[in-house]
Amino acid sequence: MLDRMVAGTVATKHHIALRDGRGALLHEECFTRDGFDGPYTIFYHVDRPHTHVPLPDLGLKHGWTPKARSVGGPGQGLRKRHYRSQDLARSPGSQLDNRVALLSNDEVTLGVVFPDAPDPIYVANGDADELLYIHRGGGSVVSPCGTLEFREGDYVMIPRSMVHRFIPSSAPDQYWLWMELQDLHLLSQWRNAVGQLRMDAPYSHRDFRRPSFGGPVDEGIRALIVKRHEAWHGFELANSPLDVVGWDGTVYPWAFPILAFQPRVGLVHLPPTWHGTFGARGALVCSFVPRPVDFHPEAIPCPYPHSSPSCDEFIFYCDGHFTSRRGVGPGSISHHPSGIPHGPHPGAYERSIGTSQTTELAVMIDTFSPLWPTNAASTVEDDGYMASFRT
Repeated sequence: MLDRMVAGTVATKHHIALRDGRGALLHEECFTRDGFDGPYTIFYHVDRPHTHVPLPDLGLKHGWTPKARSVGGPGQGLRKRHYRSQDLARSPGSQLDNRVALLSNDEVTLGVVFPDAPDPIYVANGDADELLYIHRGGGSVVSPCGTLEFREGDYVMIPRSMVHRFIPSSAPDQYWLWMELQDLHLLSQWRNAVGQLRMDAPYSHRDFRRPSFGGPVDEGIRALIVKRHEAWHGFELANSPLDVVGWDGTVYPWAFPILAFQPRVGLVHLPPTWHGTFGARGALVCSFVPRPVDFHPEAIPCPYPHSSPSCDEFIFYCDGHFTSRRGVGPGSISHHPSGIPHGPHPGAYERSIGTSQTTELAVMIDTFSPLWPTNAASTVEDDGYMASFRT
């Protein structure tokens, strides 16, 4: 979580009566993480927030695939892979209709989404925090915290179980990287003793955008779909979940522009952990942004060949020239599994000597459990990628 925010009207202390202008008692909702010991937010609702009944069938399809691991397992061979997510078929609809899971393990799901319509109902992911990278497009997301605007190049974080609804902008080519992660957080090494982001952190509190709160809202929507235990559960709500007069706390959606990340540059090549942006259980999210490169007279700026027996490497290529790769472009995804070395394509290592800048823009996720591809991933796999490292 980021920092404490207060919006609207809140009580002077927790768990005491707060009434509206007519004297009606407002309903306090405590939204907590890690039981009652972690970060939390307290909402004040006009009506009871826990009044709902199950709906057996909302009549909606959705793009989430419950941990589908039909290809890429041990029987398929251990190899480096390249997926062209830009070649996936697209269909009209909201982000509920258009999510395509590509790789996953028990802690992480990674995929893309191509929404061109607002969510028709409210959504809550009870299994994981959601982190989106807006590769193309923009829009807003509404929640009890207010409205969060986002644009191309933003990371967007939705806390686990937070009721929300995405509203894409009118941009014609919405294209988002989608990540389900457990316990997403800012890295602890960038916090001081009181939780403030340090002055040497690669970002500051000022870089993050928070929701804009305007008071209670009723959009006329009463349907909610909740993802829990990799299954979907529909509910009819008695009241608007956005009927909030005020809130305070540290659990809320936020946006962070990738180009606000402040990269490190060293005398010689620094390991990818220096590009670490967000942490999660069993995963690290890194941001590669345009920057000067290593400045030793004989430095090799290209990433060195790497054997990592501990983690898989997933890279989503956004823009620019990636020093170590050929044959990839915006929307490409590389997956380099643990157990075998990976590194630059032939010629790239020596060719990088003497360069002073890199224009690469990419999102990398290292996972400490193996990632398993889905059937959808297999439809856009570059079968020649493994052999491309030979010549």
